[in-house]
Amino acid sequence: MLNGKNPRQIAARVLSQRLTSGEFTENLLEVALATARLEAADRGLCHELVCGVVRWQAALDCLIARKTVRPQQKSALQNLLRLGLYQIFWLDRIPPHAAVHETVELAKHGGFGAQAGFINAVLRGYLRESDAIRKILADLKISKPALGYSHPEWLVDKWLRQFGPDDTRRLLEWNNTPPPTFARVNTLKVDAAKLQEIWQAEKVEFAPAPHDWTGEDLAFELRSHPALNTLPSFRDGYFYLQDPSTLLAPLQMGAQPGEVVLDLCAAPGGKCTFLAQRMNNAGRIIAQDIAAERLKLIRENCQRLGASMVEPGLPGVINPLRPPPEAFDRILVDAPCSNTGVMRRRVDLRWRIEAAEITRLRATQLELLHKAALQLKPGGVLVYSTCSLEPDENAELVKAFLAEQPGFRLESERQLLPFKDGVDGAYVAVLRSAGAA
Repeated sequence: MLNGKNPRQIAARVLSQRLTSGEFTENLLEVALATARLEAADRGLCHELVCGVVRWQAALDCLIARKTVRPQQKSALQNLLRLGLYQIFWLDRIPPHAAVHETVELAKHGGFGAQAGFINAVLRGYLRESDAIRKILADLKISKPALGYSHPEWLVDKWLRQFGPDDTRRLLEWNNTPPPTFARVNTLKVDAAKLQEIWQAEKVEFAPAPHDWTGEDLAFELRSHPALNTLPSFRDGYFYLQDPSTLLAPLQMGAQPGEVVLDLCAAPGGKCTFLAQRMNNAGRIIAQDIAAERLKLIRENCQRLGASMVEPGLPGVINPLRPPPEAFDRILVDAPCSNTGVMRRRVDLRWRIEAAEITRLRATQLELLHKAALQLKPGGVLVYSTCSLEPDENAELVKAFLAEQPGFRLESERQLLPFKDGVDGAYVAVLRSAGAA
């Protein structure tokens, strides 16, 4: 039944909006699901269909091209074929004939009645040779990994040179896996033991997610839960959704209570609120972002989490009641980057990113580091972090900075790799200015 609450119908609408709005798929999907009032199972199916179709777009389009005269159909029709094929070859829990029927019904009720027979013929043709097609898809992962794993060829070639074939395939598989949800305990309001009791009462299924940089009782995987915005523990700020990889940079800063810290690219506030937690809300954290609308996110998160020491603001805008210090004890530069370490969370990213973007970002990243260097106290700590896997944005960029700033030295650096560390990709370098005792 197509009544506006059908998960496949909503998925088709989101996929069409993605092609015309310029908005990220995750944002479109969040808005659609917020207003649809679907049951949990249908909500999960809709999310799976949208994200799966976007992730596997290249492989799906390859299948469509095999059966059609035109390699690319009109966008809405192409999306319907993608939805049908995704259910047949990637969703084992859906009976193949049901996938065909539901897709044909979508076409009939979505203004493609004249093409319903064509869609039916293409999908049923694939049902008849499904075993052979599954073998072709598996072989493509070996012979043409960019197509077989549905990633841009230039990026796969880059990773093959950087990581080798085995780890590249592990990374590609990681990117095509739905990400788990992780929570960081907010000790400004509750300890881990109490929060676990609360979660149990709220019907949240969770498991500890310790790592060598987080220790115990800080990060947890939320395996099953009611809608988060309905949980009192979420609304009251007892936890913050945050991959464990994002905790490395704040932990490496070593910020102490009473110090004055600058978070140069702070939105949406996950790292600065964790810094406030580490500093027991004692001292000052100046949290800057160049977009005024993103400062609202920082304020909202600080208020919910009780991070009262954080002062959000635009760069260069001085509050006469709370002027910034002349220099900071520690500065975090969580730089804008290619985001290649979080590709499984940002399903559009692989189709948006271009090689030239990394070159452009390098200039911005170096500029931010030099800007931060001018605001740091002698002997102060400057931490540079990204969620990129690319040496161009990470170790090589830090080397370039040090060559231009002989007054700094590299104290440590670490690259987290999904296929090695089991978390999103991240890079963290700890730099110290001259004048340290």
